[in-house]
Order: sequence, then structure tokens, then C-alpha cells
Amino acid sequence: MTGLIDFILHIDSHLVNIVNNFGLWTYLILFIIIFIETGVVILPFLPGDSLIFAAMALAANPKYGLISWVLFLLFLAAAVLGDSMNYEIGEHFGEYATRNKYLGKLINKEHLHDAHVFFEKHGGKTIAIGRFIPLIRTFVPFVAGSGTMHYGTFLKFNFIGAFLWVTVCSLAGHLFGNIPAVQEHFSLIIIGIVLVSLIPILITALKNRRKKSVQD
Repeated sequence: MTGLIDFILHIDSHLVNIVNNFGLWTYLILFIIIFIETGVVILPFLPGDSLIFAAMALAANPKYGLISWVLFLLFLAAAVLGDSMNYEIGEHFGEYATRNKYLGKLINKEHLHDAHVFFEKHGGKTIAIGRFIPLIRTFVPFVAGSGTMHYGTFLKFNFIGAFLWVTVCSLAGHLFGNIPAVQEHFSLIIIGIVLVSLIPILITALKNRRKKSVQD
């Protein structure tokens, strides 16, 4: 876990090492990370927003040899395919996975509950909105698959959410990632990205707690 935290906080320097050591294979590595972060319900803690931001910042610098539009398409494909796989997992194994004494321990019940609450409140829009909320975005397609949402409806919101998410993170990284002040405080910027994206979770949790206290 310490290694993962270090990777997230210093993702810019780690990406430079990946590019230098793996060359063109970097594209596949980044695709796999985003695909797993969105597609595997037991791994919601992998970097998503920060990875896209940092990768696009590197792509904006010609010396690293990364092509921005190729990264954009790869990230978009990884996000859409990852959520689609997550939906399928939820549809075919959702109830079994949450009740199984081994798999159930790997699925964070609190985050799964938050995703259910968010889904009930916003309906299909949750698929798109949830993209911008770490942890929640990994559980939302799982909830959609284990529920009654038609796959065609899910796919529409899946693509819209993925496109908006990748576009926002990509533009932010491309435009601001190489500003000297940002580079000097990159770890703080990454922490800021994470904290800002967690605000909806905190607001929802506070509302639920207040509602529960009123009922009691």
C-alpha cells in the first residue's frame, strides 16, 4: 500500500521512468491501469484522474515522445471497456460476489452502499456523474449490472461519462501539467485533484447522516 501511495503522489516521476524503460509499451501499461481501475470492482484505489492528468502533461512535452491523441483514444477505450466489463461482472456475479465469504471481504461494503445511494438518487445519470468520483466510479457499473438497468441505456451513459471524464482530465493535464509552478508542486496538485473529486462523497455522507439523525 505504501508503494501505491508513493506511485500516486509521485506519479509524474514514475511515468517518466515507465516511458524511459518501456517505450511504446507505455501505451499498453497506461491502458491496462485505467481498464483495471474502472473494470475490476475490488481495485478502486488505482489512480485514474491523476494518471490521465500526468500522462497528458508528459505528452505535451515533445521530449517524452508520447502522442496526445493516441493517449486520449486509449484512455477513452479503457474507460468504456472497463465499465462494460464491470457491468457484466455485476450482472452475472453481483449477488454471489457480495455474499461469498471470501470475495465479499474484497468488496468495500461502505463504498458499495454509497454507490447504491448515489444510483437511487440520480438514476442513469449516475453512470456519467460517477466517473468523476474516485471509488464510487468503480462500484457504479457493478451496481447497474446487478440491478435492472438495460445494457443499451448503460452503454449510452457509459460512453458519455467516459468521454467527459477523459476529456476534462486530458485537457487539464495538457494545459496545466507543464506550468513550472505545477511541476514544482505536482504531489500537492495530485492530492488536490483527489480531494476535490471526493467532495461529492463527503456531501452525500453528511446528508445521509443528517437524514438518519432526523429519523432517529
